[in-house]
Amino acid sequence: MALQWMILTYVVAAEVALALILTLPSPKVLKYNLVSLVSLILQPALFVVPFAGFQILDIYWKNEHRLMCTSDICTAAERDRYEKSIYKAQRNVILCASACLLYWCIYRICKYYKEIQTLEQVEKRYKEQ
Repeated sequence: MALQWMILTYVVAAEVALALILTLPSPKVLKYNLVSLVSLILQPALFVVPFAGFQILDIYWKNEHRLMCTSDICTAAERDRYEKSIYKAQRNVILCASACLLYWCIYRICKYYKEIQTLEQVEKRYKEQ
C-alpha cells in the first residue's frame, strides 16, 4: 500500500525540481531548450493528475468507512492508531493536491515561455521590416 505514496512523493519531488529549474534565471538559449524539453515531458507526465485523483477518492472512501474510536471503550492504543491514520490521510491529501498543483504550475510556466518566445519572434520580424 505504501508504494503508491512513494511513487507520488518522488513525482512531487521531481515536479518541485522542474519548477525550480524553470524559474531560476538562466541564459535565453538554455531556458528555451529546457522549456522545450519539459514541454515534451509534460504530456506523458499527465498521468499524475488522474493517479492523484484516484488516490484522493481512495482516501475519501476509507475515511467514510473507517471505524470511529470516540467512545470510552476504546483503549489508548486504538485511539492513537485512529489519530495516526487520520494524520496520514491528511498528509496524503496534501501530497495529491500538491502533485496536481505543481503539474499545473509547470504547464503554465512552459506555456508562458512559449508565448514570450513567439512574441519575441513577432517583434523581431517587425523590427526587420
